[in-house]
Amino acid sequence: MGIRTIIVLPYDAQWKQDFTAIKAELQEALDGLALRIEHVGSTSVPGLSAKPIIDIDVVIRDESMLEAVIAALGRIGYRHEGNYGIAGREAFGYEGKEHLRDHHLYVCPLDSPELKRHIAFRDYLRSHPEAVHEYSRVKEEGAELYPHDIDRYIEHKSPFIEGIYRKIGI
Repeated sequence: MGIRTIIVLPYDAQWKQDFTAIKAELQEALDGLALRIEHVGSTSVPGLSAKPIIDIDVVIRDESMLEAVIAALGRIGYRHEGNYGIAGREAFGYEGKEHLRDHHLYVCPLDSPELKRHIAFRDYLRSHPEAVHEYSRVKEEGAELYPHDIDRYIEHKSPFIEGIYRKIGI
């Protein structure tokens, strides 16, 4: 696979349109199985620097929906990859999506703590421009310091994220 370089770019308004295109494809395939499809992660926050990968949470009523969702997503090229050790969040990989921006797809039941964290963090940043500025700085610095080490990059930005979680009571 080779060495991957961590690239953090300034906010790009195109990310919102990229999410909309992915969401439309997902909605058609899921045909009512999802309660909603949320744009989460850094690309969902105007003004925030980010790796140009769209993070998406498909919200389902509960775990009983998962099997039907896995089948529906499988029909359009997504494969279920399990929860990667994070309860309440099922990850999906994909092939044949060259027409869409790179993205991470997760399926979360409505009562998922991980979903709650994603939404609360996003919404906090959307309403706190000073936090957006600081988080952009931290992420850009991490990408510069650790351009080929995703674990160290994540470790670098973790204190900022944990600080926001404390502020919002998560």
